[in-house]
Amino acid sequence: MDIRITNQAVKDVPCDALVVGAAYKQVGQQTGALVLAGAARDVDNLLGGLIHSIYAGGEFKGERGELLTLHPMDKLAAKRIVIVGLGSQEQIDSQVIRRASATAARHLQQTGAHQIALAIQPEEFDLEESVRAEIEGALLGLYTFKKYKQSGVNGQGITSISLLAGTANRAALDQAREHGVVLAEATNLARDLVNEPPNVLTPSELANRAGAMAGQFGLECEVLDRPRMQELGMGGLLAVAQGSAAPPKFIILRYRGAPQSKEMGIALVGKGITFDSGGLSLKTAEQMQNMKTDMAGAAAVVGAMYAIAALKPAINVTALVPATENMPGGTAYRPGDILRLMNGKTIEIVNTDAEGRLVLADALSYAVEEGLSPIIDVATLTGGIVIALGSVMSGLFCNDQALSNEIITAGQVAGEKFWPMPLDQEYEEEIQSDVADLTQTGGRAASSAKAAKILEHFVGDAQWAHLDIAGTAYIDNKKPYQEKGATGVAVRTLAEFVLRRAR
Repeated sequence: MDIRITNQAVKDVPCDALVVGAAYKQVGQQTGALVLAGAARDVDNLLGGLIHSIYAGGEFKGERGELLTLHPMDKLAAKRIVIVGLGSQEQIDSQVIRRASATAARHLQQTGAHQIALAIQPEEFDLEESVRAEIEGALLGLYTFKKYKQSGVNGQGITSISLLAGTANRAALDQAREHGVVLAEATNLARDLVNEPPNVLTPSELANRAGAMAGQFGLECEVLDRPRMQELGMGGLLAVAQGSAAPPKFIILRYRGAPQSKEMGIALVGKGITFDSGGLSLKTAEQMQNMKTDMAGAAAVVGAMYAIAALKPAINVTALVPATENMPGGTAYRPGDILRLMNGKTIEIVNTDAEGRLVLADALSYAVEEGLSPIIDVATLTGGIVIALGSVMSGLFCNDQALSNEIITAGQVAGEKFWPMPLDQEYEEEIQSDVADLTQTGGRAASSAKAAKILEHFVGDAQWAHLDIAGTAYIDNKKPYQEKGATGVAVRTLAEFVLRRAR
């Protein structure tokens, strides 16, 4: 897709649709005056105050995501104008712009537009930040997964996007544009991986695609097979893989942005269960329907490495992905088994559907052996986090307050929400086993916290954070700004975190 910055005047931009933003002043609990900034104000002037008139008549209220289409009757080069609501002027942030752009782009894609121009920047909002959010939003909103349908999107869809910049600094805006493009592409890569059917995206295929991405950017890629896992003592990953005919893979991606540094750098660890049947503790058919998504953590770290490699921060980052299926074959691991994990600790199996903590335990142990810190793992780990936080926020468990704050701030910039959850020592009492060092689960109550406490046993002295994205990795119904399916959550947060650490 052709994406460019233009300094043309609003009235001279030739396109199928020009998108501008409109907000309102908040007066107590009531909406006040319409607020049009920059391009929107120019459009309104060229159309003789039409936008203000429609707002006054109540046909358009400026609420978030609300759309109004106008036909300029040759008073502008654009064939139509789309005004997108931004809500209260006082509450606008990058995420509001991102979703407004996504909503408008999706709407225009469905109504036959091919060339669009974006000029959403709100009043008194940083132009570079707006440009980045607008292009991110548009590319995220336009995403679809149609590769297995004989007929996809009607026509060509949107083929070019222009971002209006007036007389602003072009070099800085080009950098903001590139940043937005990369983060959206990285997120959409992760969405592709999660949306793939499990008969296609096996552990081997996930390794192949991670390797292809690494080759594109010159990343180091190493894939460990079963014999090497056995040498390393990865008893958790090997046990989970026992019931599947598909061989497990342990994927390692290394980015060396600071080759002279003595620090090994950051570890990003992603749970890569490419299909989770629950093993012998079999899920119901309804629960199993979307279990191809149980590798969303792996997709997130692969996507983050795409963004990191493209944006080239001066820092070292290693991604670790333990990948396998969890199947109920005749050789499957069983409740009652005792496994020895890579760091030597043993764990008593209670429920084979709690497999994520086992594969992560080996990956976290590997990160510690490599001397990596901080370690951030991402996983669709527990149903308990869905009960606690729904699909709005991801759970954040962390052993270091400063690291927790960094991740939350990075998420705010990226438009992703993380809520700090407890790692209280009392939860430790409920994951003790009579016959092993640990028991695999501590019951339903506070299941997310107990799962995190288990993982904590495998991070040594490293700074560590665990992101439970079980509720946010996939949506069952499409939204005005997003297709049904994978969200690509955590890609942009991880990338933003790394970029900030490098700075």
